[in-house]
Amino acid sequence: MRDSDIHRIVEILREEVRNWKQPIVTQIAERERDPFRILISTILSLRTKDEVTSLASERLFSLAKTPEEMLRLSEDEIANAIYPVGFYRNKARTIKEICKTLIERYNGKVPDSLEELLKIKGVGRKTANLVITLGYNKPGICVDTHVHRISNRLGYVRTKTPEETEFALREKLPVEYWIEFNDLLVTLGQTICHPVSPRCSICPIKDYCDRIGVKRSR
Repeated sequence: MRDSDIHRIVEILREEVRNWKQPIVTQIAERERDPFRILISTILSLRTKDEVTSLASERLFSLAKTPEEMLRLSEDEIANAIYPVGFYRNKARTIKEICKTLIERYNGKVPDSLEELLKIKGVGRKTANLVITLGYNKPGICVDTHVHRISNRLGYVRTKTPEETEFALREKLPVEYWIEFNDLLVTLGQTICHPVSPRCSICPIKDYCDRIGVKRSR
């Protein structure tokens, strides 16, 4: 693809995603733009299907809605609430540690800067960027496996890891697209642009895609 094609790609995807199911953390953010809920839901969503994340988030937030309330729960109570998300016991421990840090260092408030979020143990770049964009509506580029795969498949970047993709996108993706880019590509990835055998025949942006690495498609 040509770099200038990105404008048309975003325009097309903005229209198409209205007919597709949004990522669960985006749904949570739209219901209640609470940076704490977005942070914890993103932690739960790592290596977990959206349907499982959705139910786990509901159960957990019915027990605790703030860092202070969360700390009153035991690790076992958190683990039982979020089961069967991936690595649920480790995530229960991480959630407790994050809440403790928020209270001790940030007066119980989730930081609104990437730099401060990354200082919190258990918070990686994907999670921090998602909190910045969805929680505070600030420019950030959240890169997960979908964004990494599709950005390379299109031929827009040529990178080997999600972190490399984030920095490559920061260099060339117009800033006005930063916040929504994750939603657009994750929704596309979950619906059509699958890792194996993507549904290229019905993809709305197939005319702009270099299909790099695609060996088989439908």
